[in-house]
Order: sequence, then C-alpha cells, then structure tokens
Amino acid sequence: MGIFTRFRDIVSSNINAMLDRAEDPEKLIKLMIREMEDTLVEIKASCAGVMANGKKIQRHLDDTRTRASYWKERAGMAVRKGRDGLAREALREGRRFSERTDGLERELAECNALVAQYQDDIRQLEDKLGAAREKQRMLVQRHIHATRKRRAQEEIRRMESSEAIMKFEELENRIERMESDADMVNYGRQPSLERALDDISMDEDIEKELHRLKSSLGAKSEGNRAD
Repeated sequence: MGIFTRFRDIVSSNINAMLDRAEDPEKLIKLMIREMEDTLVEIKASCAGVMANGKKIQRHLDDTRTRASYWKERAGMAVRKGRDGLAREALREGRRFSERTDGLERELAECNALVAQYQDDIRQLEDKLGAAREKQRMLVQRHIHATRKRRAQEEIRRMESSEAIMKFEELENRIERMESDADMVNYGRQPSLERALDDISMDEDIEKELHRLKSSLGAKSEGNRAD
C-alpha cells in the first residue's frame, strides 16, 4: 500500500472525527490541506532518501563491474603466461564480483521501482492538493454565505414575531405623537411676514367694501333730493 493510500485513510479518519464533533467546515478544509501538505513533505523526503540510496547502490555497482572486468583480464593474462593456477584464482575473484554485481542490479531495480512509486504518489497528491486549494476559496465563501443567510432568516423570523411588531407599532405611535406636538406648537400662529401679507389683503377688501357702501349711500341721497 502506497504512502498516498495511507494518507487517505488518515485524512478520512480525521474528517469523520471532526464531523462527529460538528466542527466548522472551514476548519475541516484547512485540516485536509494541512494534512496533504505535511504528507507531501514526508513523501518527498522519503523519495529523496531512496534516490540517494539508489545513487549509492549505483556507485557500488559501477565499482563491482569494474573489479569483475579487472579480474577477468587478470585471468586472461595468467592463461597467456601459462599460469593456470593464478588464472583459476583470478576467475574465482571475478565470479565473486560478478555475483555481487547481480545482487546490486536487483537492489537498484527495486530502488528505482520504489522511487517511481513515490513519484507517482507525489504527482497524485500534488494534483489533489492543487484541487483542494482551488476549491478552498469557494467552499469558504459558500460557508460564509450560508452563515449570513441563516442569520438573516433568524432575524426575519424574530422581526415577524408579535413582540417585534408591537414594538414597531409603539414606536410609530410615539413618532405620531411627536409630530402632533410639533404641529400644536405653531397652531394659531402665523409667521410675521405671512400675517402682514394677509393684513394687507384684508385692508384692500375693506377699502373696496367701504367704497361700495359710500357709493350706494350717495346714490340713495341724490334720489331723495330729486323727489
């Protein structure tokens, strides 16, 4: 089982625990991203360690191959010199390094396969982490929107209650009383300019009426003299 598979199990258990405690969704997504980041660092460190070990194996492998070739050449030289005994010893030494070479090649292949697995886990986790970071902003915004919407609905329900309506009616009545009191302050009183203009208008009407009255009385007086 790969590191990433174990990571999914760890995150899953943490998510379930947080859901059981009804944790904040924002905290939940932050925890997931932090888990992924920590695991990514761990995987990269492990991969780097395996790669370093692979380089070490490669150096040993190169050395054993060189030594195997060396003893093979020495065996050939002993044969040319007619030293079969030395040739046998050189071949035995060369075989020992050849066997060591075979073991190191298998070890290097296993190391390379492990590096490939780590690299695959890293790619998967980086993709998941990128997607999680991309979605984090939207999820947080949705959570904020949901929280505000819930508060708004709670406020609407509170304002629709009979107690709130009574308070608004009481406030409205108080404002109406204040408006009435303000009207009564100036009731029966007019500004000086408006009153002066009204007086002028009234004086003109009186003068006209007086003129009509004089004219009427004068006309009657002349009629009596004529009789």
